[in-house]
Amino acid sequence: MVLFTKTQFNKPKEMMNELAKRVLHFPIIKISVGIGICFSLFVGIQNFVLKPFFYYMTDDRNMADPMIHCISFIVLLVSYYYLFRWYDKREITELSIKHFPKEMFGGFAFGFLTISLSIFILYLLGYYQVFGITTAHYSIKLFTLLMVAALIEDLFTRGLVVRELEGWLGTHATLIIGMLLETWHVFNPNSNLFSLFTDLIWGFTMSMLFIYTKRIWLPFFFHLGWNFAQPFFGSNLTGLDDMGSIIQSKFSGPNLLTGGAVGIECSIFTVIFLLLIGVVLYVRAAKEGKIIKGKRFRI
Repeated sequence: MVLFTKTQFNKPKEMMNELAKRVLHFPIIKISVGIGICFSLFVGIQNFVLKPFFYYMTDDRNMADPMIHCISFIVLLVSYYYLFRWYDKREITELSIKHFPKEMFGGFAFGFLTISLSIFILYLLGYYQVFGITTAHYSIKLFTLLMVAALIEDLFTRGLVVRELEGWLGTHATLIIGMLLETWHVFNPNSNLFSLFTDLIWGFTMSMLFIYTKRIWLPFFFHLGWNFAQPFFGSNLTGLDDMGSIIQSKFSGPNLLTGGAVGIECSIFTVIFLLLIGVVLYVRAAKEGKIIKGKRFRI
């Protein structure tokens, strides 16, 4: 008769638990779970709780929608924070507010000024004319919509995908993937071959903003400043022409310089500035030892 000790009996169970743990913490699985749960909560609460409540309270969508957007913004951050506190059993450093004021004001100003510099060059060349300034064509609703859209992209693409893949594949492979992920913008109106190139540069620089700080706040506020600046100056935003405007203006000249129907972000000037930001951050990251080599991850 063969007798099994308690240790021998528990060994297969321990092996199965270890295998399950490895599967759940495999980067692709973790990314899928994170996006699936957080985005589902975000969409569910927004559509089945917030909208019914605020639309019942008021018929004015310009009043209701900003409140819905702001609460949805908080829901997304809170769900991400507590999910990964439980999932990873760690401090959620990508949401650390240690340098929040500097990254908030600096990021927004940097994104806004990058677009502003291209506008200034076009003005000097005679390709940008201002006719007036009014806030009648821009609303807080549009700004909060841009705020939520930027958070969704930066929290999931940079805070989750880039963070997980950099630890697994290393910085260089992650940068390539981060660039390719931004090509979904090709489905936006008025996209073209040059806007696809712009998307790749955007993916590189935005990934570097996260890789350099290891927090989402600098890329998020850069993104927000970038997106706000374009309709502010009367430009289309990533091919969208219904995002409002503050400065009433007219663009003229070659599409390569003005960005054409895509908007000023597709101007060759803007793309060069964006690339320079990414390159400078990469060089600084390399000097400071922030470029990570990939590691093998076995299940």
